[in-house]
Amino acid sequence: IYVYMYVCVSAFGFLYCEIYRSRLRQEDFPPRIVEHPSDVIVSKGEPTTLNCKAEGRPTPTIEWYKDGERVETDKDDPRSHRMLLPSGSLFFLRIVHGRRSKPDEGSYVCVARNYLGEAVSRNASLEVACE
Repeated sequence: IYVYMYVCVSAFGFLYCEIYRSRLRQEDFPPRIVEHPSDVIVSKGEPTTLNCKAEGRPTPTIEWYKDGERVETDKDDPRSHRMLLPSGSLFFLRIVHGRRSKPDEGSYVCVARNYLGEAVSRNASLEVACE
């Protein structure tokens, strides 16, 4: 079995495309979510975790999205209060919530990817408890 990848690069107004063929190893398989995140209600300033675990071979990479936008973690910005844990879970050092800005409150999904495809978790809402 072979997997074909079509890769295109744009340079100087031209589009260059190539087809790559690689052998699919029989032990490889696409990602699947084995632990979906759950809804959580948390107080402002407190830590919390949204869990996500995925299986796949090769091991899938995990990304998180909030309200459709990719979530930046400490790997993207060392000053971030969000960390992507080795398990794929999203850890908040503290929940940020103000009168005008509510950057952590919203609907989250995790996406697991490898070269065979992707898997998307169920939505989980993060709500900040009223003070």
